[in-house]
Amino acid sequence: MESIVHHTITVNGINIHVAEKGQGPIVLLLHGFPELWYSWRHQILFLAAHGYRAVAPDLRGYGDTTGAPLDDPTKFTALHVVGDLVALIDAIGADKVFVVGHDWGALIAWRLCLFRPDKVKALVSLSVPFTPRNPHQKPVENLRLAYGDDHYICRFQEPGEIEAVFASVGTKQVIKKFLTYRDPAPFYFPKDNPLRDIHDTPVILPSWLTEEDVDYYTKKFEQTGFTGGINYYRCFDLNWELEAPWTNAKVNVPVKFVVGDLDLVYNIPRLKEYIHKGGFLADVPLLEEVVVIEGAAHFITQEIPDIVNQHILDFLQKF
Repeated sequence: MESIVHHTITVNGINIHVAEKGQGPIVLLLHGFPELWYSWRHQILFLAAHGYRAVAPDLRGYGDTTGAPLDDPTKFTALHVVGDLVALIDAIGADKVFVVGHDWGALIAWRLCLFRPDKVKALVSLSVPFTPRNPHQKPVENLRLAYGDDHYICRFQEPGEIEAVFASVGTKQVIKKFLTYRDPAPFYFPKDNPLRDIHDTPVILPSWLTEEDVDYYTKKFEQTGFTGGINYYRCFDLNWELEAPWTNAKVNVPVKFVVGDLDLVYNIPRLKEYIHKGGFLADVPLLEEVVVIEGAAHFITQEIPDIVNQHILDFLQKF
């Protein structure tokens, strides 16, 4: 880990913290929530050892990246974050890069491919497939109808509300709760008991997540708070409005999709049918492979890094 180089690149009025290692074709690694560049620690070392330059930023609102106005959720749209990435790609001297995204990082990666396919050689999407824009219904409205007001994305919408819940629980416990979540069922924060039993039942860390790992995340989220990351969720409906010009647009970039069979995203109703029955391929014509890993949950970059690393490498070596 000491060999990973850290520096800051100022673009779009924000200061992006970047962790990187290696020489060769650039692989841009995009993290999710509640994560950081650190979520790619295993991939950075692996890719660097196999002839690639791994570049992992803290995205807008996260970690040591500074300058984004946390009190204004409208500054966290996919257009803003893709704009950061396009500027970052230019700043590191690249024309095109490989992209690997997980969770929100995957969602942003899909938008990068949709808006600026000229910047992407190929994409490995982890956990979150492309999903087409539904012109008839806003995403949060759809989630409320499907799951009710206690679904975590619905509960994330009101500025300050979930932050207060997290503060009452404590940053470290929140991090542990998220990163160790393995239930393929939907994630709920009931208003009467938002993180049920978290005070009474200590979270047992799995072998792949150490106290040192948790401490790193905790330090950074105590430093920045959770608002930056949560603001991405608060932009779901605004993204829907802004992305209207891309309704029915195809993603014309080579893609590999990897997901654990216990991932709560993979188990969203009707999503498996979309992924496996032709809908996904219709929207992503250059989709080359879909890999479902048995017994793996959501945070696969950390839970099963050796397997994920090999899947990434096998795909990148085709280009």
